[in-house]
Amino acid sequence: MKESYITTAIPYVNGKPHLGHAMDYLLADTLRRYMMYCGKKVRLQAGTDEHGNKIFKKATEQGIPTQEFVNQNATKFQDFIHSLGVEYTDFIRTTNPDHERRCQAIWAKLSNHIYKDKYEGWYCEGCEGYVTDKEYEDNHGECPDHKKPYIKLSEENYYLRISDFKNRIRDAIESDELKITPTFRKKEFLNLLKDMPDVSISRPKEQVQWGIPVPGDENQVMYVWIDALSNYITVLGYPDEDISIDWPAHTQIVGKDILRFHAGIWPAMLLGLKLPLARNLLAHGFITVNGEKMSKSIGNVIDPQEILDKHGLAPFRYYFLRHASTTDDSDFTWDKYEAAYNELANDLGNLVQRLAALCKKNSIAGQKVEKRPNHDFDSRMEKYEFNFAFDILWDGISELNKRIDAEKPWALAKTDPDKAKEVLVKLVADLLAINDRLSIFLPDISAKIAEIFTAKEIQPPVTPLFPKN
Repeated sequence: MKESYITTAIPYVNGKPHLGHAMDYLLADTLRRYMMYCGKKVRLQAGTDEHGNKIFKKATEQGIPTQEFVNQNATKFQDFIHSLGVEYTDFIRTTNPDHERRCQAIWAKLSNHIYKDKYEGWYCEGCEGYVTDKEYEDNHGECPDHKKPYIKLSEENYYLRISDFKNRIRDAIESDELKITPTFRKKEFLNLLKDMPDVSISRPKEQVQWGIPVPGDENQVMYVWIDALSNYITVLGYPDEDISIDWPAHTQIVGKDILRFHAGIWPAMLLGLKLPLARNLLAHGFITVNGEKMSKSIGNVIDPQEILDKHGLAPFRYYFLRHASTTDDSDFTWDKYEAAYNELANDLGNLVQRLAALCKKNSIAGQKVEKRPNHDFDSRMEKYEFNFAFDILWDGISELNKRIDAEKPWALAKTDPDKAKEVLVKLVADLLAINDRLSIFLPDISAKIAEIFTAKEIQPPVTPLFPKN
């Protein structure tokens, strides 16, 4: 069976994991679990981007070797991914010798589209990239993300000739050969593509000391694009191995801020390598806090670990997969999070406790899980509308709570025990059918619910499903 390949953007390991990283991993994990639910074999990549000046400087400041610094931070990201209940099949680090060697081979394969030139322009040290004169003017000479002035740099670098591929990229995106979700991001990018310049893919070694050497030029190191973007195929073994069983990727998941690189530079690289383009690019929005973008200067950055510690994993996944949009910006406040936790505990936690207690009292045996078609749910999932698909499941849970109140099996048991049992059996069957799909979003909780209601004797959980920490 051909594998369906899903990728996540590899984070830069000069800092701790943040909520944007969490969204990447949660969305990828949700898609993976849905595709596996549909009977597909899925490969999921994650990894870390470990080269560049910011990393070198941070390691120097801490007085430790750069490799040791990235080793420590790569472990932090792997631990973070596991803490989210996310399961990947492949983890790649860009300081891995195989990745470095394969990147140099990729550079050689792209050599017909690479040239050397001198460039002078405005540079952001935080972004480690140049901006156009227009972006410089629009941002009044200061990077909006890092709140620092751009600096004027003049360098001789190698460039990838994006102009060789623009028409082909445009055609692929317009025809949905490379499908961008959401559609408004597709329109935004097509406007950007018109003026997209050739891209610098190296830096002088005197400027960047920590990076992969450019083949045949000891004075230059690879810049982020050939290095970091190539991870999606070097992790599969390219160019040493045939990757056609996995590539093209079914879906590549990125934050909206790096869509332009994945829709412009990455397709140009793939076309230059004569490889097919990915099938889908899913761009998710930002998580804001109290209506503002998270910023260290504002002091409103929330550590995802703090949220995880509050009520545990299931409420975290519930909030960010149901109450955060899959594709648009979403706002986080502690009040909203607390309300979502109470909703989860009251709607699902109490339903399980209540129904299990009624089943035990009326000697209802556990049942087998019945898989049922739900075309509306599947349609939402296939369009990457994960939060709306989750809503469909929650509507079913709310309906079960209403049915228990309306049908009153505890009262019915006094007058018509057989009818009460029939009602409870149907409620259990319907809960298990919903729970079967709930495993896509809340795997640990779904497993506990299945264990309770498929057991030979149904017993209510000894401790609440959603205890407060």
